[in-house]
Order: sequence, then structure tokens, then C-alpha cells
Amino acid sequence: MEILYYPFIVFTVGYLLLRVTGKKAVSQMHTFDLLYIFVLTNIISAPVEESKMENALLDAVIIVILYKILIRLSLHNKLRWILYERPTVLIRNGDIDRKGLKKVRMPMNELLSHLRVKGYTDTQNIAMATMEETGSISVIPKSEYRPVQPNDLNLMTQKEYVPIPLIMDGQVIYHNLKYLQLEQSWLSNEVRKTGKSVENIMLATYLKDGKLFIDDNELQKHNYDPYYYEPGNENY
Repeated sequence: MEILYYPFIVFTVGYLLLRVTGKKAVSQMHTFDLLYIFVLTNIISAPVEESKMENALLDAVIIVILYKILIRLSLHNKLRWILYERPTVLIRNGDIDRKGLKKVRMPMNELLSHLRVKGYTDTQNIAMATMEETGSISVIPKSEYRPVQPNDLNLMTQKEYVPIPLIMDGQVIYHNLKYLQLEQSWLSNEVRKTGKSVENIMLATYLKDGKLFIDDNELQKHNYDPYYYEPGNENY
């Protein structure tokens, strides 16, 4: 009987301890997602240490079932706010929420660092910044500081097109050729026109106008153009 409730106890206690640790410690993963990985990894490695294959496998199955149950329960709105931590407001209408920073144990310099990564340097320009339940930082700028959208200028835009790779690292992507209903002979002819060989092409993509864009392994000579400056002492 012990083998049945031990995994449940371990999972529950571990979940509570991670909740106490805070969102910052489990950044980018939900609390029980991270716990699930930790516990399952340790259980699977147990037979190597103790040679108890049957017990370890049974524990692993119980943990997986428990995890699946928690995932299903989290789909219900009322239970979701119990299983997941709520987002924590760090900045509201340009004002830094010191209680929020204290709650997530984040120093001011780290908050400013997160804002810089998002492209913002002044807290006064932020309508709301929050630490989400996964530990990531989301930033919503004030309306006058957000990037201008085409809709703001009443501009008509074309449908976004994603270039389709046909050659990557010197290898032909045959399934993409098949998807586009193109023959390999067409690709070979297009490559031949540029005087290059497939083996030397880092990336070749099919553009919306039906043309092939090629990026080879060769770097163009910059003739000491300041726009091509690279940090270090090898610029000579």
C-alpha cells in the first residue's frame, strides 16, 4: 500500500515547496510541470541505483497519472486559480508596484533589465508590466508609446508570406519541393544560374513571387565600412 501513496505525498509536498519558492525560481514553466519533470526523472533513474525496476516503473506510472489529472483539473476556471499562481503586477500606469516586486523577490535593476530586453527604457512609458504565472515578464506600453500599426494610418497591408526553405546547410528539402509541386530539376537550374553549388548554400528559400533567394557561406567584402564593424581586435 505504501508504494501507492508515497508518490502522491512526494508530488504534493514538492508542489507546495515550489509554490513557496516563487514564480521567479520556475521561470518559463508552471510549478507542477517543473515538478513533474524532476520527480519523473528521479524515479526513472532509481532502478540504476537500487535495482528495483518494478517499484520504479509503478511510481512513474502513478506520477504520470497524477500529472494528467492535474492538467485536466487546471482546465476548470475555479480550480485553475488554485493550481496556478496569479500574475503579479510590477508596474501599473507608469508607477512601480513595490509590493509586487517584493512578492516576486525581484530587485529594481533586474526589473529594468527585463524592460530593456523588451525594448523599453523608461518605466513611465509602461501601462502595465506583470510577472506571469510561468515567471516570464509581459509588458504593455502606454498607447502613445506603442509601435505604430498600419491600421493606425489606415494602410492596407498584404497577407504575410513566410519564405519556404528549399535548401538548408547544403541539403535539399525534398518535402518542401513536393509541397510546392516543384521538380528538383527546377531547383538545380535556379542554383546553376547563380554559379553556385547546392553544397555551398547555407539557405535557399522560395519567395512569394516564385523566385529563389540564396544565402551562401561567403561573406561579402565590406572594405572597412563602419556598418560592418564587429567588436574585438581582429578588425584589420
